[in-house]
Amino acid sequence: MSGAAHTLGDLAARFGLGLRGDPAARIDGVGTLAGAGPSQLAFFANRAYRAQLPGTRAAAVVLREDDAGTAPGATLISRDPYLDFARIAALFERRARPVPGIHPTAVVDASASVDPGASVGPHCCVGPQSRIEAGAELGPGCVIGPGCAVGAQSRLVARVTLVERVTLGRRVLVHPGAVIGADGFGIAPSSAGWTKVPQLGGVRIGDDCEIGANTTIDRGAIEDTVLEEDVRLDNQIQIGHNVRIGAHTAMAGCAAVAGSTRIGRWCLIGGAAGIVGHLEVCDRVTITAMSLVTRSIREPGEYSSGTPLQPRRQWRRNAARFGQLDALARSVRRGNQEPSDD
Repeated sequence: MSGAAHTLGDLAARFGLGLRGDPAARIDGVGTLAGAGPSQLAFFANRAYRAQLPGTRAAAVVLREDDAGTAPGATLISRDPYLDFARIAALFERRARPVPGIHPTAVVDASASVDPGASVGPHCCVGPQSRIEAGAELGPGCVIGPGCAVGAQSRLVARVTLVERVTLGRRVLVHPGAVIGADGFGIAPSSAGWTKVPQLGGVRIGDDCEIGANTTIDRGAIEDTVLEEDVRLDNQIQIGHNVRIGAHTAMAGCAAVAGSTRIGRWCLIGGAAGIVGHLEVCDRVTITAMSLVTRSIREPGEYSSGTPLQPRRQWRRNAARFGQLDALARSVRRGNQEPSDD
């Protein structure tokens, strides 16, 4: 990745980093330890890549002070190399800014409001009573349904659908194929079959959130589904109706949260984890990948479920033994109740 050049001295001063090496050395891009060239910056944060550090060709490496002696060239000393590398890498990101205005192929309802500084791309549709604020960007093929709002400087990359009653805050990034505000899965049983429960709420998404590709967020049945500020959702995540997710929580791909669950702030949800409905998860909880949450979590910490990968024969033996656990537990209890010989 490359763009405008920066000197190591400039980078150190800008991000408050220690510098060991030539402050005039110029950096024109970033790369990995193994792939960076002699004018690029790399970083070292994961010990799994320690063997790559001595042989890197990078002009400089962002790393912790304890690791600086292993680097063959210049270093930028950081308490959090991954975070500081991310901040530096943003300087080299180059994306053409869209021209403000409405593309000729877009359709905008007469009752909708589009700020002159917003950009509405090809084949977009903006529905009645919707609002597109200053600096917002609708990429190709986006559909904004009735009663929606896209906040200032937010970006919908392409083919994003806001179905109805969806409010996005400022600087929200939504990746291609995401659907926000579709009906929640509300059905009531009867002797004649299922009756659909009207989904009368909306979706409210706070400032600085990011929604991954093909992720779906259902609107509420009565009250709104809510994502507080700086929530980060990966690709292909399902958020059910009336869910509330606290600020700064991040969820990895293919996770699913059933309706009316409340997740606290600063939580981390691993890939393909599932959380059943009507639960509460407190602040600062980590749920590891492939876990299933079936009860509320009221204490911060790390939680896991499921069994790790094993050779097939070993897994089959252990799976068969699961069926014997109840009998084994009963036997142990009976043994503990027997009088001793003393």
